[in-house]
Amino acid sequence: MTNNKALLGIVLVVALLIGCAGMSTGERTVAGGAIGAGAGAGVAALAGGNPWVGAGIGAGAGALTGYLTR
Repeated sequence: MTNNKALLGIVLVVALLIGCAGMSTGERTVAGGAIGAGAGAGVAALAGGNPWVGAGIGAGAGALTGYLTR
């Protein structure tokens, strides 16, 4: 069951990154930040942590990833 969840997570991340293929750098940065914030809050809530902290970390990581991808 855990492997299925991990595989689903990987597939979702890849699908979201492919969806950002035709965007400008600014658009990818904002989209990455938004996706990261949602994912971070969800993971933190499921793990029993603070969703606000997870959202902040996820937003930063997502925005940085969106900025660095081409």
